[in-house]
Amino acid sequence: MSLDGKVPQGPLADKWSKHKFNLKLVNPANKRKYEIIVVGTGLAGASAAASLAELGYNVKAFCFQDSPRRAHSIAAQGGINAAKNYQNDGDSVFRLFYDTIKGGDYRAREGNVYRLAEVSVNIIDQCVAQGVPFAREYGGLLDNRSFGGSQVSRTFYARGQTGQQLLLGAYSALNRQIHAGKVKMYTRHEMLDVVVVDGQAKGIVTRNMITGSIDTHAGHAVLLCTGGYGNVFYLSTNAIGSNVTAAWRAHKRGAYFANPCYTQIHPTCIPVTGDHQSKLTLMSESLRNDGRVWAPKTVEIAEKLQKKQITAAQVAEEDRDYFLERKYPAFGNLVPRDVASRNAKEMADEGRGVGASGLAVYLDFADAIKRLGEDTVKAKYGNLFDMYIQITDENPYKEPMRIYPAVHYTMGGLWVDYNLQTSVPGLFALGECNFSDHGANRLGASALMQGLSDGYFVIPYTLGDYLAKIGPAKVDTNHPAFAQTKQDVIDHVNRLISLKGTKTTNEYHRELGHIMWEYCGMARTEEGLKKAKEMIQALKADFWKNAIIVGKNEEVNASLERGGRVADFIELGELMVDDALMRRESCGGHFRVESQTEDGEALRDDENFAFVAAWEFMGENQPEKLNKEELVFEAVHLSQRNYA
Repeated sequence: MSLDGKVPQGPLADKWSKHKFNLKLVNPANKRKYEIIVVGTGLAGASAAASLAELGYNVKAFCFQDSPRRAHSIAAQGGINAAKNYQNDGDSVFRLFYDTIKGGDYRAREGNVYRLAEVSVNIIDQCVAQGVPFAREYGGLLDNRSFGGSQVSRTFYARGQTGQQLLLGAYSALNRQIHAGKVKMYTRHEMLDVVVVDGQAKGIVTRNMITGSIDTHAGHAVLLCTGGYGNVFYLSTNAIGSNVTAAWRAHKRGAYFANPCYTQIHPTCIPVTGDHQSKLTLMSESLRNDGRVWAPKTVEIAEKLQKKQITAAQVAEEDRDYFLERKYPAFGNLVPRDVASRNAKEMADEGRGVGASGLAVYLDFADAIKRLGEDTVKAKYGNLFDMYIQITDENPYKEPMRIYPAVHYTMGGLWVDYNLQTSVPGLFALGECNFSDHGANRLGASALMQGLSDGYFVIPYTLGDYLAKIGPAKVDTNHPAFAQTKQDVIDHVNRLISLKGTKTTNEYHRELGHIMWEYCGMARTEEGLKKAKEMIQALKADFWKNAIIVGKNEEVNASLERGGRVADFIELGELMVDDALMRRESCGGHFRVESQTEDGEALRDDENFAFVAAWEFMGENQPEKLNKEELVFEAVHLSQRNYA
């Protein structure tokens, strides 16, 4: 089936403005008649809940953490993009749009991406008004720095804590509405299903994570703001609790899942040290402004470094390969993440990696410290350096950081149209939970931009249009669909509780992660993907036979919570493999070894794969149906990405 993204007609620069005018409105007196459910309280969820409540809607907000401010958005480090052109270096809305489309390897909708760039300038004003302490120049003006895939400085930042400061701004706005009685906050509640009534989303089923109570909640619309699914790889930079369950359960109720194989591998993460680890730590992309990435030129030198026979400082300048600067002189160390990650992997594959495992390259600040002074570097990156020291017991002021790619973000997600509505009417998806803005590779500092764009400036308009059309008739949890969906959840929970095998769900999660990283990670082949599918199917069968869930439902039960999430990850993993198998091209973060240029770069197939792959759930243990949304490009010319 061919999908309609509902992108407005007309010139690119006018689409959003005209669309806003054409959307139906809900008058202020009627807004109080509507109930809106928001699931997730990160940047997208908190900003949406606060904005909708400010408009007069009644909002119920849910999160599984003990406080909205513990959402994973708080972990974002480097910054947020906006086309303000404060540096007078040639930036513009169109340039931000073009960099984002190109960075995503031409696999995103033009209309959505241009709107994101257009709205970006408003986000900064909104956040400054909230008191977000962005870095400022000596004269008091807001400062900017550069991120990958761009040749201008457009990234606003608050040291290495930008996500935390932005979330505190959204959290303060949310708290104001909680205090005003317009938002009812449900902490420690996990959404386990969507209630669909006559084809429309009308509520959710949740589990109280303290008491185990399974409850239903009704609303005129449901907004999913639940983040990405990077933890399908087990080891990622995501918080341990980050999961796909809300989005996956919505998928099984009819919401299409788009481009699931598009996952982002971030090039600057602290390398894996062993099987004892449960997560990885990001080192912000902002460090590539001043840090230089290099590997030894020969395997012999690399082996000496691995065995600690020599130190990095003892490697002569002529024996160092600054491979990003060498291969991509125009962008240097600030190439997009997918490009930097593949090149780091290439160094390790050639035997030129460093560290005990050989799975690392260096990020060196010696030149920056010499040029700027240690105090200046400390002022810019001090908290990131401190984090690195605490984790590795190595001093990056004196020796290079060791970095290696790791799973960080997911560009895939629930399919949404231009209004952020999924294929289920009344069910909307915002932020990383949807697929819409980043194509096959997200540029650095664009995740925060999308989350706040969707929450503050898009959904207040587009949701109103939907509500005006359906009217404010009361939604009642006494409808049979609520009882049936609740029973489905109870049955699923009981099935999990009944598992009394010998393997923990954490063991299954780790095994799944190994399969995904090995066969559906940075490099993918047809043979490997087919093998992965068989392995995941076997893992799923074994999970439901031999997994163990301890305790009972009517209590705090982390084993039960993890079991449900891992079961969903296993099913998602199979769909990701199917998606990667279907897409017989390389684009952005999806690198098929069979499809590459002579220089080893991603080789797209625009004739056959310039579309969004939106997968439709067809029933348990049934192959999913592929629906396509053709991508139409009017403002940009499709070309092979070149950052040299």
